[in-house]
Amino acid sequence: MARTRRGQVVIAVAVAAAAFTLVAIAAPRRGFFDLKVYFGAINFWAHGHGEVYDFLQPFTKYGFTYPPFAALSMLPMAVLPWGVVITISLLATAAVTALVAWWFLGPVVTARRWPRWFVFTIAAALLFAWEPMRETLSFGQVNMLLVFLVVADLVVLVGRSRWGGVGVGLATAIKLTPGIFIVYLLLARRRREALVAAATTAAATVLAAVVAPHASRIFWTDALWDTDRIGQLSYISNQSLEGIVARLNPGDPSRALWAALVLVVFAVWVWRVRLAVRSGDERAGLALTGVLGCLISPVTWIHHLVWLLPAMLLLVARGLDAVADPGGRRRGVRLLVFAGIVYGLLSSRLVWYFSDHFTGWGLLCSNAYALASVALLVGLPLASGDRSGGTPGVPDLRQVDDGPVGAAHRKGGSAAVGPEAEVSVEATGRFVGLEYP
Repeated sequence: MARTRRGQVVIAVAVAAAAFTLVAIAAPRRGFFDLKVYFGAINFWAHGHGEVYDFLQPFTKYGFTYPPFAALSMLPMAVLPWGVVITISLLATAAVTALVAWWFLGPVVTARRWPRWFVFTIAAALLFAWEPMRETLSFGQVNMLLVFLVVADLVVLVGRSRWGGVGVGLATAIKLTPGIFIVYLLLARRRREALVAAATTAAATVLAAVVAPHASRIFWTDALWDTDRIGQLSYISNQSLEGIVARLNPGDPSRALWAALVLVVFAVWVWRVRLAVRSGDERAGLALTGVLGCLISPVTWIHHLVWLLPAMLLLVARGLDAVADPGGRRRGVRLLVFAGIVYGLLSSRLVWYFSDHFTGWGLLCSNAYALASVALLVGLPLASGDRSGGTPGVPDLRQVDDGPVGAAHRKGGSAAVGPEAEVSVEATGRFVGLEYP
């Protein structure tokens, strides 16, 4: 940490300049393609041109793939100008990302009395250059808003309010895939919150069925099962276990192998979450569940990898906290190096250079982001200490350390139809021709 304000300003400006230069030079532009699909489908539906699932973005095969409740939640798009919709999307994504970052990094920053403006300027610049985040912004994607609903629920409400579980339930009603967090709540012995989440999802789904019965019938009986709306499983942006298996044999992916891999990572997740629950480490349970969702979803486009953000932030927070403890500096350095490697990999665009090369080194590099998810699932640090004799579940997300909280607090201080389809048109930029033929 730079000791003088001038040094901090120089470092912050340098990091921000490097991040913006990387994005300006190397990052392709997606032209808010997914947001255009949402906007077009909602206007098509709201203005009486047909059902929301009948809409296809002009000159493409891509349409609305989320459940009907998501369409209801997006209805304001029917009366807002396109420019306003883009502005709201960008500002909302930036705002919720800042809140999620604060919930994970804030305790460390406060405990160490580091300048908040400096830490969060660095964090904002690094997140802007992080490929899942820049893809989310450029596509106009909703995934970060769903991450916020889930994290806010588990940080603010679960264990503290009778409304605990509502955020997970709403996120699941909008996109289905956050439903894995209901399973997490059950595993964490938060049965009441799991029931609230499930009931919220059911209520939102029934509401959508009452308001839009025909659209609901189409989604649950047809659109949900139409895999043509998703795209090729072997497409390089699919960084899930299914994507790995599909790239092994694009013509005939092995369903048995995929199922076996899912069972293995699910077992690892259960094991690690149980360890986290016993130590009262809800932050780790939340982060591990986000990682699991990315791995077991049939399709995880790169912008879906924002679900790794809690794990990345937790890794950095625990590394910084350990480094500040004289007795834990080596461990802290190892954690920060691990975080730096994963961050660098997920900002490198490496997989795109192997989009049509799945053998030899290509097999490893084309699946690099999925393998980074596996590394986080296995290597994310858990808090020590057993609190199984106390209140079931996880009591406090604001704990800063890896160790048990004591008086001194350590010596040194403190998937709609799941995934969206990949873009094949309307993306601009120097690399798009190679990625989206």
